[in-house]
Amino acid sequence: MNFILLSMASGFWFSVLVGLVGAFFGLILNHFLPMFLKGGHVPKGSFGWPILGETLGFLKPHPSNSLGAFLQDHCSRYGKVFKSHLFFSPTVVSCDQELNYFILQNEGKLFQCSYPKPIHGILGNVSLLVAVGDTHKRLRNVALSLVTITKSKPEFLNDIERTAIQILNSWKDKQQVIFCEEARKFTFNVIVKQVLGLTPEEPETTKILEDFLTFMRGLISLPVYIPGTPYARAVQARIRISSTVKAIIEERRRNGCSSRKRGSDFLEILLGVDTLSEDEKVSFILDSLLGGYETTSLLMAMAVHFLSQSPTAFEQLKLEHQAIRSLKEKDDEYLNWEDYKKMEFTQNVINEALRYGNIVKFVHRKALKDVKFRDYIIPCGWKVLPVFTAVHLDSSLHANAFQFYPWRWETQDQTCKKFTPFGGGSRCCPGSELAKVEVAFFLHHLVQNFRWKAEDVEQPMAYPYVEFQRGLSLHLDHI
Repeated sequence: MNFILLSMASGFWFSVLVGLVGAFFGLILNHFLPMFLKGGHVPKGSFGWPILGETLGFLKPHPSNSLGAFLQDHCSRYGKVFKSHLFFSPTVVSCDQELNYFILQNEGKLFQCSYPKPIHGILGNVSLLVAVGDTHKRLRNVALSLVTITKSKPEFLNDIERTAIQILNSWKDKQQVIFCEEARKFTFNVIVKQVLGLTPEEPETTKILEDFLTFMRGLISLPVYIPGTPYARAVQARIRISSTVKAIIEERRRNGCSSRKRGSDFLEILLGVDTLSEDEKVSFILDSLLGGYETTSLLMAMAVHFLSQSPTAFEQLKLEHQAIRSLKEKDDEYLNWEDYKKMEFTQNVINEALRYGNIVKFVHRKALKDVKFRDYIIPCGWKVLPVFTAVHLDSSLHANAFQFYPWRWETQDQTCKKFTPFGGGSRCCPGSELAKVEVAFFLHHLVQNFRWKAEDVEQPMAYPYVEFQRGLSLHLDHI
């Protein structure tokens, strides 16, 4: 009997061992087999370690206004287009202007948005950021419609300016501020008012902000759903934000027009859109909060950081805004859309901050079929990473590419192939103009009231998401 039990136990563990060995060799085969597909037609490159591939090297932190060691090394060895193994998938990485543009313009035809599955767990499957096909088209059409309706509305512009003035008034007795915190406070207050009609004083605003900060931390964490991890807390935070938004929707429907002016915010307009489901409307609200909060505040920080290093640009910017203010009949008269269109050098500063700072480093795509480009093949099913940073910092495309020089935009077309800070094609960020308006209006009051100096150690770092490690500490000089 003991012999039989021992034999059974030995057989079980032998089966386990065979299974583990088989799984291990399966992973090895899965990792290296794609490397030999299509022979010499696939771009040159290396796959790195089994399973992990070259992901750790690709994600190694570096200043966002540089390529980083990984891209520099691989481009010098293999050229601007090379193969690698990133995020558990065989991947073609493109640092080439023409291929990047080709990928962006063929969204839904030859390539498709393909973010890692854990991202879906936080954003939700109907998020505009990860949706594809007809779902993405419907969501994007609504987004574009909302932006068109909103961007020049006096109520929206006045809210931006009021919020900027409130933030800057709180600096009057301060000699130093952590600018990233101040910028996030500004952008959150603006977007939560525009999207949900909430003011900073309302309890729902505080509740959403607390959950949103948890949500943001998890979005850039190790995607492992274990209770207590940042990722797991982010998933739960998203559920709570969704519940809060649904409660606001129900209250709005019960009260009709009585509590808030109809058409005054995104939510009021969304309630009348029949082409979106309830979950899609809630997800759309979360996407709007995400886009209007983090990306816009980071763009503000980039502009302020680079202006601190360019006194000439600061002075020209200040003169432009003083000229605009001098045309106002009253000192406290609000800015309007016509004033915004006069901010030409401001636009140059914003564009240069986008090019040089590289808020978005790359995007994830997947080849839907074998794609031939020039003399190589991108195999069906492989991931494709068009790297915007590489094109923005390409000295053959931009003179003095590693220098903050806003004047380049006086002659350079900001809609050209070599400048894609908000993506391109059908997935170009629909809220990009709103972000620029917010930054322009904030700078209008900032440059007329303050000078500032950033600490020497401060610089934007790519992880690959971009942030200032110390929050961009500014020493203020009141004008």
